Amino acid sequence: MQFLRNNAFSLVMGIALIVMLVSPDAKSFVLRQMMLTGLFNANIDKEASDTSVGNNVDFNFEGENGTVQNTASLRNKVVFINFWASWCPPCRAEFPSIERLYSKFKDNPDVFFLMINEDSSLTIAKAYLDKEKYSIPLYTSIGIVTKEIYSGALPTTIVLDKGGKIRFHHTGFANYSSDHFVKQIEELIME
Repeated sequence: MQFLRNNAFSLVMGIALIVMLVSPDAKSFVLRQMMLTGLFNANIDKEASDTSVGNNVDFNFEGENGTVQNTASLRNKVVFINFWASWCPPCRAEFPSIERLYSKFKDNPDVFFLMINEDSSLTIAKAYLDKEKYSIPLYTSIGIVTKEIYSGALPTTIVLDKGGKIRFHHTGFANYSSDHFVKQIEELIME
């Protein structure tokens, strides 16, 4: 009993650490709480975007209905691209913010959300979206995606302007529903 009294905090912290290592939901919950601090808010840096590589960003993608498109067909739209997987805790952590961003712009014909799933099976991805009640459309990439777009790290998010130029590229989780980021997307729409 004396051992428990002297080491209770260490035991609780050890159990919490083990739960975080084993459970993607627990880890994504902690990451989501960290996002609330505002340290992980996304920001489109206008000066950096003026020099972004934008020549070789097009790739093919397939929708749930089997329709294959190319990102070149999305010119004249602001394109929000996110590479994610249902097993990825940082992806799970940022998904609620992406869902809120999607809800703001889903009816805007000048914005396209390209959520590229990297799960081994679309059935797994669809089950995750359904379980969490997310309405974001589901896509997969077809063929080669250049390293300027996706190097294999999850999550990766890119925003293309209406000309197909990379205006935002971020690897790692972020909050995409902040008022500032929403305003920056609205500014890209107006360009």
